[in-house]
Amino acid sequence: MTHTGEQQVPVGAGKLVERPALGVGWRAALTLRVGLLGWSFVLLLGSVLGFGLLTLWTTSLTVVAFWVGIPLTLLSTVLVRWFADLHRRWAADRLGEPVARPYSPTQEGSWPVQLWAVLRDPATWRDWAWLAVNSVTGWFTCGLSFLLFLCGVFYLSYPLVFALTPPAVFRTPLGNGFRLHGVGESFAMVPLGPVFLLLWYTTAVRLANLNALVIHSLLGPTAQAQLRARVAQLAASRAETVDTGADELRRIERDLHDGAQARLVSLGMSLGLAEQLLPQNPQAVAELLAEARASTAGALAELRDLVRGIHPPVLADRGLDGALKALALANPISTTVVTSLPGRLPAPVESAAYFAVAEALTNAIKHAQAQRIEIGVEFTPRPGTTAGLLTMWVYDDGRGGAALDAGTGLRGVARRLSAFDGTLTADSPPGGPTEIRMSLPCASS
Repeated sequence: MTHTGEQQVPVGAGKLVERPALGVGWRAALTLRVGLLGWSFVLLLGSVLGFGLLTLWTTSLTVVAFWVGIPLTLLSTVLVRWFADLHRRWAADRLGEPVARPYSPTQEGSWPVQLWAVLRDPATWRDWAWLAVNSVTGWFTCGLSFLLFLCGVFYLSYPLVFALTPPAVFRTPLGNGFRLHGVGESFAMVPLGPVFLLLWYTTAVRLANLNALVIHSLLGPTAQAQLRARVAQLAASRAETVDTGADELRRIERDLHDGAQARLVSLGMSLGLAEQLLPQNPQAVAELLAEARASTAGALAELRDLVRGIHPPVLADRGLDGALKALALANPISTTVVTSLPGRLPAPVESAAYFAVAEALTNAIKHAQAQRIEIGVEFTPRPGTTAGLLTMWVYDDGRGGAALDAGTGLRGVARRLSAFDGTLTADSPPGGPTEIRMSLPCASS
């Protein structure tokens, strides 16, 4: 069994988000802008395609009175939403935060019923507005960035262009008052190249962010929709927490009734019988007292296990790091623990994280038939604050097939985490391996 120390994982790897506070070098910054240049070209083509989808969707609505307009409208709606999802993913990478899909649940029924549900959905009309806006703003954001770069390259190579083009072309770049008569004079235009490239370099990120903000504002959920979703989430989370608390109380009551309480009742009976037999049979009394002592030891062990199931003492004494390492030491399968924690976390968060990892570890031991397990915990702070995201994962090389609805206990873990706005995802293809990844927003002490 091995235990490794702290391991730092890069945050935001693969995203096109520029973070000057991290000391990005000029090479990385240039690579970022070259990548954005490619995206500018793709998004320009996308704005043209979006205008085509806008035309198709509008045309299908105009003929909706005819039977052919209904399936055409539904088909164009599917295409528009697919196209909008692509832009949501790009904007999420650009802004560093997800852009949720704001659509209402899909209605079952006939085509007219589905069409009516689509037309009643405010997100449908926001998609339509975004297609119209994007066909214009795309050229002022992505198009302008791409144009600045092309101008820079063009003026840097102006002497070559001057030499290869016919005499009537590119001889008056600044109007008739400024005429170039030879290749030597054309070098006067070369300094404009670095100027345009510098403009491109300084505005590429801002223009891309502006485009992403437009996408986020029109394709993301509105503030009212977010509020309604948040209220629904909190109501569901509260109900889950109440149910979980009731289940825990029933479990504690059952464990006390079937375990320690039964042993204490047996202890009382043994002591009463020993009191009656004391004058006649001291040897039988000694046996009863030995049995009573064994019952006492068993009751104490069960009470300790019950307390450990409520809140392990090692968690209070050594924190989440020490508690997980103690959990790994008791594991019959070779287990690696990787932690990166800045300090102690709030006690409720530590408790929820510990039991979530313990349940996922128990599932791996019982069901995965694994040979190796890795437990990881990492706290990623938000810049300038003590708040951040606690990420946990349990990896095993077993047979896979774990799912939230497979009855393996992961649903209970998700319910426990939902009380803290936490999430759980399971990546477990048949044949393995399995990675259970959990996250909790919290603050470090």
